[in-house]
Amino acid sequence: MTERLRDATIANLPASIRRPTFDRRALKPGVVHVGIGAFHRAHQAPVFQALAERGDLRWGVVGASLRSPAVRDTLVPQDCLYTLAVDDGADREISLVSVVRDVIVAPEDPARLVEAIAAPETAIVTVTVTEKGYDLPRATLTSPKTMPEHLAAGLQARRARGLGPLTIISCDNLAGNGSKLRALVREAANANDPALGEWIEQECAFPATMVDRIVPATSEPDIERISAELSVVDRGTVRTEAFWQWVIEDRFAGERPDFESVGVQVTEDIASWEQAKLRLLNGAHSAMAYLGALAGIETVDRFVAEGWGRALVELLWDEVQPTLSPSSEIDPAAYRDSLMVRFRNASLGHRLMQIAMDGSQKLPQRLVTPAVELIDRGNQPSAIALVIAAWMHFQSGRSYAGEKVQVDDPLAATTSRLVSEARNSTDQVTALLGLDAVFPRRLVADSQFAALVASHLDNIRHLGARAAVEHFVEVRV
Repeated sequence: MTERLRDATIANLPASIRRPTFDRRALKPGVVHVGIGAFHRAHQAPVFQALAERGDLRWGVVGASLRSPAVRDTLVPQDCLYTLAVDDGADREISLVSVVRDVIVAPEDPARLVEAIAAPETAIVTVTVTEKGYDLPRATLTSPKTMPEHLAAGLQARRARGLGPLTIISCDNLAGNGSKLRALVREAANANDPALGEWIEQECAFPATMVDRIVPATSEPDIERISAELSVVDRGTVRTEAFWQWVIEDRFAGERPDFESVGVQVTEDIASWEQAKLRLLNGAHSAMAYLGALAGIETVDRFVAEGWGRALVELLWDEVQPTLSPSSEIDPAAYRDSLMVRFRNASLGHRLMQIAMDGSQKLPQRLVTPAVELIDRGNQPSAIALVIAAWMHFQSGRSYAGEKVQVDDPLAATTSRLVSEARNSTDQVTALLGLDAVFPRRLVADSQFAALVASHLDNIRHLGARAAVEHFVEVRV
C-alpha cells in the first residue's frame, strides 16, 4: 500500500472513518498555531474542526513550526489532512481532520509566519511550544527566531496596517501561561518600539488556559496499523484518549469563536484549573516517569497496575491536594478518580520516557512549588521528596539494574557532571538543589528537606526504585 491520504483519496476511506461534513474549500484561515505537533493536532485542531462542523467556517488553522520541517513534510503532501485515532480501552474511533490549511516552517521563511499573524483573517493565535519554548527574546523583529519575536513582529505588522489586535492563547503546561506569554511578547516589542509594547499591553488579549489530553508519541507500528485500517497511508496520524478538556480564561480581544458550543469551558477561575492539572495530573506523571523508568516500567498503565505504583500516586495526591486553591468548579476527589481511570487505559501505551523529557523545566510548577508551600505550612513533603530523589538518580543515566536510560533535558550536561562529582547522596542532593533554574533558594536552605531527599536517594540507590517505593508506602500506610 503506497497511496497517501489526500483530498483525492478521501473517497477510498472505509465507511467507518468519520469524515468532515463541511466544505473545506470555504474554510477561512482565522487561526495561526505556533508549534504544530501531535498535541495540537489531537487537542485544539479538533475543536476548530468541531466549530466548522457547526457551520462556523472562520477558524481554519495555519500551522507553524519554529524548528523542524518534519510536520510540514508529513502533512503538506497529504493536503494537510490527517486522522485522529481515539483509543478508549478496546474501542477505537478514527476521524479525518481537515481543518489545517497550511504548515509554515519559520526558520526557512520567517516572513511567512509574520505575514500569517498579520493577515486580516487572523483573529486568534494559539501556541504549544512546551516549557522550553518560553525563552527570553533576542529582541530583534527584523529577523525573528524565537516564539516571542515572531509574535511581536506579526503584531507590529498588524498595527502598522491598521488591523485589529489579536487574542493569543498559550496552551502550554505553565502556571499563569497567559501572563508569561504576554510579558515575553511585550519585552520583544519594547526592545524595538515601546509604543508597540504599549499597544500590545492595552489592546491584545493573552488569556490563561488549562489544556488536558494524553497524546502518546506516534510510533511507526501505529502508522502501519492505522494506515491498514484506512486503506491509504497516513504519515500524520495521531493517537489519543477519549477524554479532553480545554479551559480558557474569559479574556478575548476582537472576534472569537463560540468555544462553549463545542465543549470548551470559559471561566473567570482559570488559576484553580491550572493548579489542579499541574499538581495532580502532571505531578503524578512526573512521579511515574522517574520512578517507573528506574524500576524498568515502560508505560503509565503498567505503573498504576502495580499495587505499590498506584499507592504512591494516591499518597502523592494526598500530600499535594491541601495546596490546591478552593474552587466551586473543581471536585478534587472526582478529579482524582477520573485521572486514575485515564492512567489505567492500556490501549494508549503512554511511554514514561516521553513524560520524563525536560524534567528540569517541568518539576518547578508540578512539584517544587507545592513542596515549598507545604514546608511553609510546617509540613515536610515526603512523597514529593521521593520523586525529586528519583529525578536526581535519573540524572546519572542509569537504572538501579545498571541499564542505560536516556536523559533528554536542557540541563542534562550540567546534572550529569554534578552527579559524577558527588561523593555520596548528601553531596548529590546539595549540588542539584543548588540549580537555581529548578529549585528556589528557600528550598535549598531547608536542611530537613535536603536530608529527606538524601534519605530517599540512598534507598533508591541501595534498594532500587521499586523496593524504595514499597518501603515508603509501607511506612506511610
